[in-house]
Amino acid sequence: MSRTATTQLVRQLIPAILFLVATIPVLAQKGDTAFSVSPPARELHRRAIVIDTHDDTTQRLIHEKDFDLGRRHATGHVDIPRMREGGLDAIFFSIWVPVRYSGPEATKRALQQIDAVHEAVRRHPNDLVLATTAEEIRRAHKQGRIAALMGVEGGHMINDDLGVLRQFAALGVRYLTLTHTKDTNWADSSGDKAAHNGLTDFGRSVVRELNRLGVMVDVSHVSDRTFADVLAVTQAPILASHSSCRAISNHARNLSDDMLRAIAKNGGVVMINFNQSFLSQELLDATRARQKELRPQYEAMAKACGDDEACQIAGFERLEHQFIADGKLPPVRWETIADHIDHVVKVAGINHVGLGSDFDGASMPTGMEDVSKLPKITEALLRRGYSPRNIEKILGGNLLRVMGEVERVSRRLQAATAKP
Repeated sequence: MSRTATTQLVRQLIPAILFLVATIPVLAQKGDTAFSVSPPARELHRRAIVIDTHDDTTQRLIHEKDFDLGRRHATGHVDIPRMREGGLDAIFFSIWVPVRYSGPEATKRALQQIDAVHEAVRRHPNDLVLATTAEEIRRAHKQGRIAALMGVEGGHMINDDLGVLRQFAALGVRYLTLTHTKDTNWADSSGDKAAHNGLTDFGRSVVRELNRLGVMVDVSHVSDRTFADVLAVTQAPILASHSSCRAISNHARNLSDDMLRAIAKNGGVVMINFNQSFLSQELLDATRARQKELRPQYEAMAKACGDDEACQIAGFERLEHQFIADGKLPPVRWETIADHIDHVVKVAGINHVGLGSDFDGASMPTGMEDVSKLPKITEALLRRGYSPRNIEKILGGNLLRVMGEVERVSRRLQAATAKP
């Protein structure tokens, strides 16, 4: 081939070469590490008030004596540097005591965790501020600080005593998850046999007192019957602080479409949980199918950790990802979070969905390794055609609306019961 012919061939190939070069970044985005967040998405994420309603980082505050929330860590999901990087503006620290503790001991341990959150705020005043209202979250955002809130994850911690509930509220707790994995003496859990067929009379009084106190009623973890009873009693919008969709992953901890519609009718909000098995039916089925094979390693890890709940949580995630790497379990990608958001929007509407990650309390999908990855959700929603205004609702606006309404109901109820 002559030099002239070669030159002409190269010129003809240039458009194809340029097309391939331009395509490389797009193809690379199929990998987790190369997914790019565009400048418009980053600006939208920065402008929005981003709220996560469920984080178990409190366990690290309690069990890891050298854990400094203000320092970036190579392990776990949440610390202040990574919250800053991920644009998180408000975090609900979970106050969680395992159900093996009950009565005064459970209350004592809950109070220790509440104190640990207060201490974390005290030690990092330039970054954190304790918040108890929607307006205080907005104020913290304007100040450039992260609002720290608390939710008690399990009604067993109130020791069947409304006085304890009032003490929790006075200390800043702003939601109560009515049950954890076991029934309480007054409410049935999704993880246990139904002992009460929903709420008992005392359980109904708990819901009414939560309304009066301005504390959100959280229906994550409760049985379907308890869920229905809550809706029959509450005068305020309810919260599912960290639950996903049964239509996508049929886990008892997730919500059915009928439940999603009921929450929408109530005016409440569903905060999507990032836990892999709550996101993926494929992983859930594989885990159940290989339960006998995998259980001994989980049990050995739990025994090695002892009573250190933070160690157990981190160990469970490490094992699950090792089983995925070994091909024993299927992988779950972070985009499934957006799939669950899409489903809630389709069934319940744009005003009834938010983020309740379960960071530091669950096994995260590939690509959502920690709180610093949250801007990817904003980018994914933009790519799926959501408007900036609706994305702001999902990131935190819907939760702020629910908090505001819960506060209004509280003021009305307290005014009605005030002595002349």
